[in-house]
Amino acid sequence: MSMEMRADLVRWRLSGQPVARISVSEARGSTPREAGTFMLVTPTEQSGTIGGGDLEWNAIHQARRLLDAGGRMLVQRISLGGSSGQCCGGEVQLTLDVPDPPGLDGIMARLEHLRRTQPLLLLFGAGHVGRALAHVLAPLPLRLAWCDSRPHEFGPSVPPGVTVHDGAWEPLVAQAPPGSGALVLTQSHALDSLIVASLLERGDFRYVGLIGSHTKRRRFEAGFRRIGLPEDRIAAMVCPIGGRDIRDKRPAVIAALVAAEIVTRFLHPAQAGGHANGDDTSP
Repeated sequence: MSMEMRADLVRWRLSGQPVARISVSEARGSTPREAGTFMLVTPTEQSGTIGGGDLEWNAIHQARRLLDAGGRMLVQRISLGGSSGQCCGGEVQLTLDVPDPPGLDGIMARLEHLRRTQPLLLLFGAGHVGRALAHVLAPLPLRLAWCDSRPHEFGPSVPPGVTVHDGAWEPLVAQAPPGSGALVLTQSHALDSLIVASLLERGDFRYVGLIGSHTKRRRFEAGFRRIGLPEDRIAAMVCPIGGRDIRDKRPAVIAALVAAEIVTRFLHPAQAGGHANGDDTSP
């Protein structure tokens, strides 16, 4: 979202569009979004969200009235129940303002900082599932690096914010910071094995996912034992990816299931409610 909002803000500034910001400056109890969340509004467009519903609809209307009137700031405290049109039960304070050019520079810097501090996910493979995954994962709060040695496989449109690498995969693995994640789904089982082995050898990736069946997992595990990888690192490999309850092999469905797994296991592992590693080994 930070990349999309940044691109929108650049476009609006180049075209001279006036921009208002809607910020959740306080949040108490059950609310759609947390304090610090903000969105941007022009007379005809918007980018980001403070949670949707009547709360956002009314805030956008007020922000556009602020732009029309040449105002600078408006603060609203809203209880999310009864006449508010929402039933969350909490309370938010919204701050609506019209940033000056230095203020817009500050927003740009904040969005860039958010992008740089998001976790890195490496996606190896640009086949049917890889392409579907790139488009589903791109809007998530992560930095996506997409690698395939076949440049033509990326397709006609790479999602905004995704970095493409059509060379060797080794530098991506070597240079990724600790806590990164990886999805491996190349056209070659041999290449899959090399990449996953390199990822597991590092031992500091938060998530290592491999496309394939339980049979593929067992074969890979045997190969990893032969080269001396410790059992705890082998167990960290997630294979199959995307869960095991739905038997649907269409690329778009696989991508949706894997994206949900990335959210729970990679972006929010402490909240996943299940085992972080090695629970996909049943026959």
